[in-house]
Amino acid sequence: MNELEKIFGKNAQLIVLDYLIKNRGTTTYLSGIAEEAGLSHSSVARVIEPLLEMNIVKEGKMGKQIRTFTLNEDSEVTKLLIRFYDDLSKVLRD
Repeated sequence: MNELEKIFGKNAQLIVLDYLIKNRGTTTYLSGIAEEAGLSHSSVARVIEPLLEMNIVKEGKMGKQIRTFTLNEDSEVTKLLIRFYDDLSKVLRD
């Protein structure tokens, strides 16, 4: 169980957010997130949309059909989430 799940419970959006925070600076795609996070492709596609709308995640294109995603580390909301995640990880390890 990761740090976010300990407090907020387990749901697909938190699993995706946890994955993206742990892999910040990395560009990935829906199938890659799904495989690494243990979720279905359709679940990731569904929960990535609110993260895009809130500007927490940035979308790019690879070729004509493949959507890529990366954590938007320029967003103030994302910066706050990263600080919270890192601080929470430290507290729960102690």
